[in-house]
Amino acid sequence: MTETTQTAERIMVALDYATAAEAERLLRMLEGIPCYMKVGMQLFYSAGPDFVRQLKERGYKVFLDLKMHDIPNTVKGGAESITRLGVDMFNVHAAGGKRMMEAALEGVDKALNGTGARPIVIAVTQLTSTDQTVMNREIGIPGTVEDAVVRYARTAQAAGLDGVVASPREVVRIKSVCGAQFATVTPGIRPAGSAIGDQSRVMTPAEAFAQGTDYVVIGRPITGADDPRAALEGIVASIHQA
Repeated sequence: MTETTQTAERIMVALDYATAAEAERLLRMLEGIPCYMKVGMQLFYSAGPDFVRQLKERGYKVFLDLKMHDIPNTVKGGAESITRLGVDMFNVHAAGGKRMMEAALEGVDKALNGTGARPIVIAVTQLTSTDQTVMNREIGIPGTVEDAVVRYARTAQAAGLDGVVASPREVVRIKSVCGAQFATVTPGIRPAGSAIGDQSRVMTPAEAFAQGTDYVVIGRPITGADDPRAALEGIVASIHQA
């Protein structure tokens, strides 16, 4: 496996499209690059489980980003259904609490019944669009964003989850508290010169990997580029140059 391939496998392309046809156009442009594909709510609610199955049949690793947050029994059932799709990773909201996160793993175990590959299960800490003012005044959580993220990470680890979604700014502290093997998936990634958009806590891909993150999630800088393939290849090159 080449170094370029290893880097590409740690980049998650956010398929933030309204239809499978739109996502398919991007997939054709990126064909042959072994990146992760992230399917979020918009596309999943439109294209459904069949689209995820098709991605798996084509050899892609899939992160199903539905951010489940409900009572434990409902999350358990959702996790069971997601696991049967064969995804490689999915997430729940850490704000649902330890018991809810444990229930997600129970759903995974029920679906697998002792056979098959277990998906990576991670917890969302604080959305990368959330700054401290929003967190303190609107959501009602006191303290700093970093402290809240680390508290959620500890709870996720105690529940048995494999890692968390957090901004790249919190990666070093998460790893120091939860250990290097506790996975971090970092949205809020913007290549140098890209518009920040609705994100608040951002870094470039190279900076995020330098912090020790395991995966970066990149959407609009690739999907909104005039040449998405060139954009992705440029991101991989920038990581190597750094």
